[in-house]
Amino acid sequence: MKNSPAILIVTALLSAQLTHLVPCASAAAKKSAPPGADIARRSESVAAHRSPEEQAAHEARIAWWREAKFGLFIHWGLYALPAGEWKGKPVAGIGEWIMNRAKIPVKEYEQLAKQFNPVKFNAEEWVQMAEDAGMKYIVITSKHHDGFAMFGSKTSPYNIVDATPFKRDPMKELAAACARHGIKFGFYYSQAQDWHEPNGAGNTWDFGPDNRKDYDQYLRGKAEPQVRELLTGYGPICLVWFDTPRMMTPERTARFAQLVRTLQPNCLIDGRLGPGDGDYLSMGDNKIPPMVVPGDWEVPATLNHTWGFKKDDTDWKTPEDLTFKLVDIVSKGGNYLLNVGPTAEGVIPQASQDNLRRVGRWLKVNGEAIYGARPTPFGAELGAQVDGRFREAKDWRCTTKPGKFYFTLFTWPAGSFQLPPMKAKATKAWFLGDARTPLRLTTTDGKTTVSLPEKAPDNIASVIAVEIDVPKPGKD
Repeated sequence: MKNSPAILIVTALLSAQLTHLVPCASAAAKKSAPPGADIARRSESVAAHRSPEEQAAHEARIAWWREAKFGLFIHWGLYALPAGEWKGKPVAGIGEWIMNRAKIPVKEYEQLAKQFNPVKFNAEEWVQMAEDAGMKYIVITSKHHDGFAMFGSKTSPYNIVDATPFKRDPMKELAAACARHGIKFGFYYSQAQDWHEPNGAGNTWDFGPDNRKDYDQYLRGKAEPQVRELLTGYGPICLVWFDTPRMMTPERTARFAQLVRTLQPNCLIDGRLGPGDGDYLSMGDNKIPPMVVPGDWEVPATLNHTWGFKKDDTDWKTPEDLTFKLVDIVSKGGNYLLNVGPTAEGVIPQASQDNLRRVGRWLKVNGEAIYGARPTPFGAELGAQVDGRFREAKDWRCTTKPGKFYFTLFTWPAGSFQLPPMKAKATKAWFLGDARTPLRLTTTDGKTTVSLPEKAPDNIASVIAVEIDVPKPGKD
């Protein structure tokens, strides 16, 4: 992943399909928009530059992604061997950046390939874990900034098939496993930074300043041919996740975009290729916006503090925290791409597996509130400005589908939950997972409450589904 967050492209506005759900906003709310409004403004421009035909193609290829909401990111490479330590000393920073942080010479780092033999790697187990977690797509590092290809590349011998004792192509195995399980499969590819190549960006300790390099020689000689290999050798690819677009001019960006659009027209391009027509906005790493953001966007995030495996980082996010973040992101209009960092043996750390599977069990009951859901039409539940700073609230979140609200309660209220003001009339309420048992709705002085049992039915979060009487067009 990148070492500093940046929002690099913008995408189309979210179509206004929830107008009948929007509550009457107070004057105070209109005057005091939470921080993040600038992100929302940025998300309005790209669609305006697309032709009707281009916009129609974009809508078709991104439809599955808008439904999916939850994906698995995998950072795996040679950096899993040192696992955050070099020559007996710990190296600060994220695991996959160890070559850069320790300024390891190319000739030394290359020796890791001779030791890389992930004999415990099992594509079926990895994909089964993603399915158990309720994730709908997988994106894995085919080449990170260290320049090592985790696939059998004909462009460069510096790859897992030719340079390691493993001699297998794990990307082919993962593509096949995803196809068997009905999970979408995509690639991360570091197009700009390549610390192994004299003309790639980023390695200044071996090759000098980037501005003195023949950058296009690297792009045309390695990066573009390898992206072509990925798009032609692994079946349908749902998405190419580019990163850190150093020196990526519009012309250079367009070359990569043309490769993707020509070879796999249904493949998405993330928001970090460079200036140009990506399919969605990529938020900064682990950066969740405080408010609803229109358009298509995604939060890439870690389970601990690193992307690539680091043996001393065991500060795992709990299932409760992961579930909140998933619901929070979806309630604001985004997708959650959550990372695991397998070991050099090819094993996803057990704590990662356990916590993701717990989220998956929650989704089996409550997935209706997540998959294909749209953002909250309210907003006050997200937090408020206090003394010039935005203070997040975490009691509940709301997601929507036509004719329904889903209120996910993280703090259990005493006896009842008061619905926020809305134009539509609530006609029915129930807990997801128990549709046969209705919850009593009571309206007094224009305020509607849902009667609740003493204890929450779920110890992570309970979801109340509320059916509404949708006004016919032309009626308020």
